[in-house]
Amino acid sequence: MLQPGEYIKDIFQMPVGTSVTARGWVKTKRDSKGISFIQLNDGSVFTDLQVVIDADVVPEETMQLVTTGSCISVEGDLVESPAKGQAVELKGKSVEVHGSADPATYPLQKKGASMEFLREIAHLRPRSNTFGAVFRLRHAASYAIHKFFQERGFIWVHTPVITASDAEGAGAMFGVTTLDLMNLPRTEDRGIDWTKDFFGKQAYLTVSGQLEGETFAEALSNIYTFGPTFRAENSNTPRHLAEFWMVEPEMAFCDLDDDRHLAEDFLKYIIAYVVDTRMDDLEFFNNRIDNTVLETLEHVANSDFEHITYTETIEILEKANRGWEFPVKWGVDLQSEHERYITEEVFKKPVVVTDYPKEIKAFYMRMNDDGKTVRAMDVLLPRIGEIIGGSQREERHDVLVEKIESMGLPLEAYWWYLELRKYGSVPHAGFGLGLERMIMYLTGMKNIRDVIPFPRTPGNAEF
Repeated sequence: MLQPGEYIKDIFQMPVGTSVTARGWVKTKRDSKGISFIQLNDGSVFTDLQVVIDADVVPEETMQLVTTGSCISVEGDLVESPAKGQAVELKGKSVEVHGSADPATYPLQKKGASMEFLREIAHLRPRSNTFGAVFRLRHAASYAIHKFFQERGFIWVHTPVITASDAEGAGAMFGVTTLDLMNLPRTEDRGIDWTKDFFGKQAYLTVSGQLEGETFAEALSNIYTFGPTFRAENSNTPRHLAEFWMVEPEMAFCDLDDDRHLAEDFLKYIIAYVVDTRMDDLEFFNNRIDNTVLETLEHVANSDFEHITYTETIEILEKANRGWEFPVKWGVDLQSEHERYITEEVFKKPVVVTDYPKEIKAFYMRMNDDGKTVRAMDVLLPRIGEIIGGSQREERHDVLVEKIESMGLPLEAYWWYLELRKYGSVPHAGFGLGLERMIMYLTGMKNIRDVIPFPRTPGNAEF
């Protein structure tokens, strides 16, 4: 096992003359005038370590096994490198081959490969420059999320993956069952008898940990959840996954204004942490994927977020008269083209839109006094549109009952959620951030399938 100080990222910080052992996977190997040049990487840093081995130093039969994709350890001394872009290289004295790779069949050769092809070899794509950078950055962003909330006294709560309630009221949920699908038990009216199933009722993969998170916020004050969530939507787009990771803070004694200010601080914190710790990877994305990445991140980090209501947003869009693909009128949900226009052309910075029509938002959002809108918010960023959705929650028992019934949802499924409004209810609020959307924003990657290790999409559950 690699120990602190033994990674290639650490080796780059050591002085010339240090004897080291470098371990990793061979990116490329080329032979020239009795010298072998090996690009080695262990995933700890974007830059490969160049290993130089003179002829006859290592047995020929060993060097024949050192091919692109093979895994090796090299012992040697750090020397000054004449090559451009690196201060040191490793003068190899001995090589151990841990695992060879057939150069005729290994799919990650030096030539470029399309993103579509790399999805087909998701078990190998982390070894590529692009995906090594994606997943190091994903790790850094995840750490920043925990760090942000831990520094503010939030408690991390592990909400269930299997649930009997639909947090969104949308019905797009994956069922969980142990019933024999070829011999389903039936009720008298020929419906499925769910009492015979494992949990004695219908169960699903969660679409959100929010409802369960609220129970803990009303006991521990400030909490957050961070884990996988699932949507059974047949959306085959570059922005949708069937399985993705969500972070959801929930705060007692909190209204919508507190909520949106926390969301702004949260986004700026993640960006600052990634910029501070993973600039090498960010520069790769800026140079090779989207040359606006660094400029955009700096702009968001240094901007005060604009705040406007949904009604004001609709008025701006109607006056724009842009021939929208999705026509604009009060009551319709905002689309990506509307969100980007507001952030990129009107205000030229992040925008928080609040107070949406109750008909297009979930049942748990607090009703405004006008009876038409709810205390909801969406945080919109230039280049991507919505990045965070949140709301102040409805803490009044009678109003919540009425909203659940008006949406045709079964009251009995939410009995425990309703009891929170009977026993020590408190104004509270929260929001959700999809991790993959955030990673797309940080990297400039254009397809959400390329910022999660093993994407789950309609018709695809490989690996």
